[in-house]
Amino acid sequence: MSENERIQLNVRISKETSKLLDEIVEYYQQGLKLGRIYKGDVLTDIIEKSYEVMNKQKRSFTKRF
Repeated sequence: MSENERIQLNVRISKETSKLLDEIVEYYQQGLKLGRIYKGDVLTDIIEKSYEVMNKQKRSFTKRF
């Protein structure tokens, strides 16, 4: 998907999860020093990395059998 092609997700999360996300965004902000980091960008990064890990695990699992 192109960077310009975005959709909006409306989700409900707990206050605790929101606080955790704020902390992660702050961590990204401090670590990257690229200017303003948005929650959507952080969530995208987390999802893409999780997807990569999932696929590696799936490949590893199928190699065993």
